[in-house]
Amino acid sequence: MNRRGVLDNRDVVIGIIGYGYWGPNLCRNFFELDGVRLKYICDSSQEKLDEAGRRFPRVELATEIQTVLDDDEVEAVVMASSAVTHYPLAKRALLAGKHVMVEKPLSLEVEQGRELVDLAEKNGRILMVGHLLIYHPAVDYLKKYLDSGEAGEFCYIYSQRLNLGRLRRDENCLWSLAPHDISVMLYLFEIEPESVVARGASYLQDGLEDVVFCTLYFPGKKIGNLHVSWLDPHKTRKFTIVGKEKMLVFDDMSTDEKVRVFDKRAYYLDLELGNEPQIHYGDQTVPFIRWEEPLRKECAHFRDCVREEKKPLSDGEQGLRVVKVLSAATKSLELNGQPVALEKA
Repeated sequence: MNRRGVLDNRDVVIGIIGYGYWGPNLCRNFFELDGVRLKYICDSSQEKLDEAGRRFPRVELATEIQTVLDDDEVEAVVMASSAVTHYPLAKRALLAGKHVMVEKPLSLEVEQGRELVDLAEKNGRILMVGHLLIYHPAVDYLKKYLDSGEAGEFCYIYSQRLNLGRLRRDENCLWSLAPHDISVMLYLFEIEPESVVARGASYLQDGLEDVVFCTLYFPGKKIGNLHVSWLDPHKTRKFTIVGKEKMLVFDDMSTDEKVRVFDKRAYYLDLELGNEPQIHYGDQTVPFIRWEEPLRKECAHFRDCVREEKKPLSDGEQGLRVVKVLSAATKSLELNGQPVALEKA
């Protein structure tokens, strides 16, 4: 039901902007999703539109976003264009009265992200950011497990997002890869870091880091560390979470053991008496997690948010927090690893 208590089962009419790397995946999911009518696919490349037309023959094609925005039947637009266009195109869509889902990152500047969040709120429109991993069943399990308190007090988390490729020329590996890991860290622990330290190096293209090591310093001595690179022999997508009672590993490359829970911990019986540390080795368990395609779940969530006029799980504010971390990390890279406090926004 929407805010007025009215059951709303109408088809949400949408247009998708951008048919490059990620656009076809979004088109497939929205095209197949019940309760959605994909009316437009928009791209500046006629060649890409021809490809889209062959795959989705009943969908209208447009080379200009204004064609989509001028159609009163279109309630929502999905931005799958290059990152540099996210802010100007999302702003145009919000000003046109459309609900907006924009792929990560929300924007390239903190001020731009804040403007989009404020504009969506002022116009009463949904603004959602495509932080895909938040809709991953394994991340949902981690969130519920940590919230239950079974892992004990959280100590630290680290992630690795590595591969040989896909190389980019328009952004470094921090902006290309790290939004996934940062969004998960912020979602799981519901607090912003106070400062960020980042070091990296460019080996293939001057000025575009191919590897970045980034550490997030949260209140209460909590730490998050991420290692991202597209110049690595391993294809790795992994999170490790350490609590005082339990430890968890989410390995997205594993086919049948996405999450493992370790009953392991270290502690002192009485530190003041100089006791030796106690090490506990318990069982390792692999919980059953029902699989659902994260992108399908994300697209369905956007549909439901538009229908029910509800706040998205990865709303504009969450997307803005990720941009704040990325911005601080970028400044730290420029300062050769000096700590940088997050901007107030």
